Amino acid sequence: MAGFAGPKAQIILLWGVKVLVGLAFLAAAAAKLLGAPMMVQEFGVIGLGQGFRIFTGLVEIAGTGLVLWPKTSFYGGAVLVCVCIGAFFAQVLKLHSDVVHVFVLGALAGLIVWQSAPKSALAAAA
Repeated sequence: MAGFAGPKAQIILLWGVKVLVGLAFLAAAAAKLLGAPMMVQEFGVIGLGQGFRIFTGLVEIAGTGLVLWPKTSFYGGAVLVCVCIGAFFAQVLKLHSDVVHVFVLGALAGLIVWQSAPKSALAAAA
């Protein structure tokens, strides 16, 4: 995001992405935890049991909480990227369904990771 806007605009944009990603993952977590029929069916097809549906919903809530807390945004984004990787494989291997939403959410979560990375890690990578 560097280079196209000032620092204040970058912070606002990053927070917008965090809120958007957070809302998307909270909605998905709510559907899982409340037992929405579509989620129950999908997790049945995946074959890991309904306990995994609950676990996934809890991980999504934890990841969202971490993303929205500034000092832990990097870790929350990483958690949500991992959720998206798992969702990608579930969609491709078992559900044979749309993966566009997985890529979009994964890319946005990856953007959060990139923009929230500890500065020492970025300096070491360069």
